[in-house]
Amino acid sequence: MAANGHQSNSPYVTLVSSDGLEFVVLREATSVSPTIRGMLRGQMIEARTGRCEFPEISGVILEKVVEYFHYWYKNQDKKDVPDMDIPVELCLQILDAADYLGLDSKPPLRQLKEGS
Repeated sequence: MAANGHQSNSPYVTLVSSDGLEFVVLREATSVSPTIRGMLRGQMIEARTGRCEFPEISGVILEKVVEYFHYWYKNQDKKDVPDMDIPVELCLQILDAADYLGLDSKPPLRQLKEGS
């Protein structure tokens, strides 16, 4: 936690699943999620600690979400990007997590960089 109560300035955030698995992710890669962006702003404890807990998302599912964050970050400016591999048996849970994190309506990259 930042000692002065201000936002953490680390380039990384820690995402924690319901079963206690922790994923350290590049902060900019998580910016595709409006939910996480909101958690990491202002006076929220997550903004001060750089740690977001998701008691409703299991480690298996959060791992796929983190994989997507990296996939999006790596390919955000590319065209003709291949689909990400998602196991069929996880699709419904991943859709639920994506809905919760607001990944169904991501803004254009320039809005993310401008801080919208």
